[in-house]
Amino acid sequence: MDQVLKGQIAIITGASSGIGAGVAKSLALAGATVVVNYPGDSSKEAADAVLSEITDAGGTGIVAQCDVTNEEQVTKFFADVIAQYGTIDILVNNAGLQRDAKFDEMTLEQWNTVINVNLTGQFLCARAAIREFLRRGPRPDVSAATGKIICMSSVHEAIPWGGHVNYAASKGGVKLLMQSLAQEYGDRHIRVNSICPGAIQTPINKSAWETPQALNSLMSLIPYNRIGQPSDIGNLAVFLASDQSDYITGASIFIDGGMTVLESFAANG
Repeated sequence: MDQVLKGQIAIITGASSGIGAGVAKSLALAGATVVVNYPGDSSKEAADAVLSEITDAGGTGIVAQCDVTNEEQVTKFFADVIAQYGTIDILVNNAGLQRDAKFDEMTLEQWNTVINVNLTGQFLCARAAIREFLRRGPRPDVSAATGKIICMSSVHEAIPWGGHVNYAASKGGVKLLMQSLAQEYGDRHIRVNSICPGAIQTPINKSAWETPQALNSLMSLIPYNRIGQPSDIGNLAVFLASDQSDYITGASIFIDGGMTVLESFAANG
C-alpha cells in the first residue's frame, strides 16, 4: 500500500478487534502512526496483538486504554497522545456495540449503554480532536486538511432495524453529528465523513455468518453475494484520511455489497 498517510498520527477507538483492528492495520500500512485504543483491561491483550501485527508488518504505534463514554478519560487520552506525538491528524471514531432486545422489552440500561458508547463516545472524541486541530492549525507538509475525522456509522443510519432500535437510533444520530460537524468546521478545512458498513465478518455479528445456513440467509440481502471484511473498511478509511479525498466532507459512504439497494426487491418485491 502507498504511504499516503506518512507522518500522520491516527487515533482509532475500539481498535482491539473487528472493524477497528482492520482500520488500524490499514492506516499503519499507509504510513500513519496508529493509536490502538481499547476500552478496558479485558481487551488489552487483544489490543497488544493488533499492535504486534502492525509492527511485524513494519508499522508503528502504541496501545492506549480509554473508555470513550468517560469525559475525564477521553480528555486525558487525547492529552497523553498529543504529549507523546505533538499532535493528532486523524480520528477514526469507531468504538461501538450492540445490546439487542425487542423494543417493548428493552431496558433503559440497554438503551443508555448503546447511546453512550455509539453516540456520546463519538461526541467526546470528536470534540477533543477538533479542539486539537483548531489549536495547532494546518500542517500543509503532511495533509491538505487541517484534520480528518471518520465516524463509523452503519447501513442502519438509513435502514430501520426492528429488535435493534437503540443501535439504529445511535447510528442515525452519528449521521447528523457528522454532517453538522462538517458544516460547522468546513471553513477551517476540517473534514468529517462517515463510513457505513453493511455485513462485515466480525465477532459483533458472528451469529449472522458462523453457520452455512446463517451465511446463506445473509446473502439474500447482499447483491454482491459475499460478506465484507475489516480490510474492506480499512481501505476506505485510508482513502478518506488521505489527500485523495480532500474534496469529500459531510458524506456517508456506504460499503455494504449493495445491501442498501434492497435485494429483496430484485424479483419485483
